[in-house]
Amino acid sequence: MRYGLIGTGMMGVEHINNLAITPGAIITALADPTERSLSWAKAALGARADDVQAFDSAQALAASGLCDAVIVASPNHTHAKVLAPLFDAGLHILCEKPLATRIDDARWIVERAATSERVFWTAMEYRYMPPAAEFIAEIHGGRVGALKMLSIREHRFPFLPKVGDWNRFSRNTGGTMVEKCCHFFDLMRLIIQAEPVRVYCSGAMDVNHLDEAYDGERPDIIDNSYTTVDFANGVRAMLDLSMFADGAENQEEIAAVGDKARLEVLIPEGAIIHSPRVGFRNPKRPERRVIEVDPAALNAGSHHGSTFYEHQRFNAAVRGAGPVEVTAHDGLMAVAIGTAAEISAREKRVVTMAELGF
Repeated sequence: MRYGLIGTGMMGVEHINNLAITPGAIITALADPTERSLSWAKAALGARADDVQAFDSAQALAASGLCDAVIVASPNHTHAKVLAPLFDAGLHILCEKPLATRIDDARWIVERAATSERVFWTAMEYRYMPPAAEFIAEIHGGRVGALKMLSIREHRFPFLPKVGDWNRFSRNTGGTMVEKCCHFFDLMRLIIQAEPVRVYCSGAMDVNHLDEAYDGERPDIIDNSYTTVDFANGVRAMLDLSMFADGAENQEEIAAVGDKARLEVLIPEGAIIHSPRVGFRNPKRPERRVIEVDPAALNAGSHHGSTFYEHQRFNAAVRGAGPVEVTAHDGLMAVAIGTAAEISAREKRVVTMAELGF
């Protein structure tokens, strides 16, 4: 399968490294208007770079006839523009999260994907971290009983530098709650298996980027927040985000509580902990086990092996050997919840999804 890659920065290089260990995957084309970014991709390709053609635009890559499938890893605010020629060329597409920075653009992408006979897949790597995937399967298998509460904690490092510093401004990212947290809002929908009804977010930029300025303009991105989401089936979910917690032992901690038990997953530790209800003062006997990850998958990226496993599923879908597991609609809903959270944090109020047309 011939792959093209649009956007050859940090995430683009991660895709290159994972395609290198994906059976039958060949990278034939790159597109990026920035020579520095192209040089990173060529370095990652090594000797294979001589067989790869480089372009300065998505339009040129789409028209080249060199690709069967294209990965979009360009800056968030460029996705709608980049996707148009790919849809027109009838290519299979894996588009990085967030699907778009605005709900209207995300809806347009959903409409175009619906009229295409090719695979469209929204890249949501966190679904495919092996410990998270096992955690989700156990919840759906009834391990906690009837799910009532879901909490997600991400305590991590600040946003990394990007070409042109585009990720320092909400107009380019959709805001932190869209850019970073769409992964977690996607996990909420996947785990709870219902649609969101209302969102409340309390967040601000309190620590990171306070001493930065770009062409005289200060960054405006949230670096910590609490977000509560109520779902139509009565389950509630919460996201606890801190982007100045670099020293945390586990970057992600997710807990699901049902009427029978509590289930946790810790990443990168990989531990899953099952704690059944035992009654007051009875001995607690939680079950703890560690989900192992293929070392080759771990070494190919910074998302706990997930990009590798995601590529196997996308590749299978393109070959007709598996379903599309993360649709354009899934991408739209993650953007919509993130947008509601951004509005809620700015306006300090509850935002209903009905206000946004959902």
